[in-house]
Amino acid sequence: MTDLHDNILIADSLEETPLRQRQGYVTHALCRRGSCAFKLGVERHSVASGDCLIIPLQSICLSELQESPDLKLEVIYVAATFVENCTPQSNYGMRGHLALFEDPVMHLTPEQQEVCALNFDYIRRRLALPHHHFHRDAMMNAVQCMIIDFFDFHVSLYGNPQVSNQQALLMQHFLAMLDRGDFRQHRQVAHYADELCVTPKYLSEVCHKTSGQSALYWITRYTARELGQLLHNRELTLEEISDLMGFSSVNYLVRYVQKNLGMPPSALRE
Repeated sequence: MTDLHDNILIADSLEETPLRQRQGYVTHALCRRGSCAFKLGVERHSVASGDCLIIPLQSICLSELQESPDLKLEVIYVAATFVENCTPQSNYGMRGHLALFEDPVMHLTPEQQEVCALNFDYIRRRLALPHHHFHRDAMMNAVQCMIIDFFDFHVSLYGNPQVSNQQALLMQHFLAMLDRGDFRQHRQVAHYADELCVTPKYLSEVCHKTSGQSALYWITRYTARELGQLLHNRELTLEEISDLMGFSSVNYLVRYVQKNLGMPPSALRE
């Protein structure tokens, strides 16, 4: 790997992604040839030629990476704080965040692949000019262009629901609570509604309008992903996991996992 800037790192493999995730970097990758497969928590994903992969900071760490011998991958790790500074003020950032949480892989059209490749190349070229008097500004501009084009890709894939700034702000606060891990102890919509000073019905209506899913869906989705990761850690007992996740008993944990992950904890631990 070549470290060309404190905020941006360039690579040609996803091997260092778990380390970079822990260090606070967001992963952006473009597959030019071949394929690779990996797991995020208990969910398997694959990337093939023409696909773009974005693993946000809040995502569960990548594991079980398998890369084809002919893989040609371009990877750009961007510090999460730098991404935040470069992200334009747009309500769509929230929608993109949720889309990536559901599936970090985007299957791009040939035209989108060309745009993505141009962005990656521009970032590389800008990084190679460290003595530019406005290097940081130039890098922020390059990363922002990449993010704006990712927004455009998302809109093509998922649409662009019209929401008010007030609704978008409410959703952002709700997601911030989930991202910081509140779901580990609180899985009732009423808790989040109380914290946000709205009714549970209104919070769910806003969630459905902005994301297509209810508030309870996202609480459960975050919880299920975390449970999948914890259950794969054989050093943790079910009692310890139950305590970490605020379940009243191991039996309740077992029922929750069976219902929301589709299999008993024992199957996930094999």
